[in-house]
Amino acid sequence: MATIREEIPLTIGADEAWDAARDFGNLHERLVPGFATAAHLEGDDRIVTFFTGTVLRERLITLDDDERRLAWSIVDGPYSHHNGVLEVFEDGDGCRLVWTTDLLPEAAAEQAAGMMAKGAAAMRAALGSA
Repeated sequence: MATIREEIPLTIGADEAWDAARDFGNLHERLVPGFATAAHLEGDDRIVTFFTGTVLRERLITLDDDERRLAWSIVDGPYSHHNGVLEVFEDGDGCRLVWTTDLLPEAAAEQAAGMMAKGAAAMRAALGSA
């Protein structure tokens, strides 16, 4: 199984970053505008359109306000297994987002890592990178 991790230092406070991250159905407007171009909710799933034109169904697994932790899984896409987690941590005067993805097949890791790097750049642009 491949594990990919992005750490995103931000100048905003953890509560402000978490408010954007926890808005599961509006990531295209608040968290990663330009990276995700559209999203809508269908029950616990969000249907996301990415800048590439790819549309994926992501199922909400955990939204934990106390731990500032969001977990989801891509349920109909190119992976036989996908688990994504976004966590927000206090970090000095700002905060740090940690985005971790575990996926199969491992052959998909290089492409997924490239997409995550673009997503992390969109988070920095939208939320204020440190």
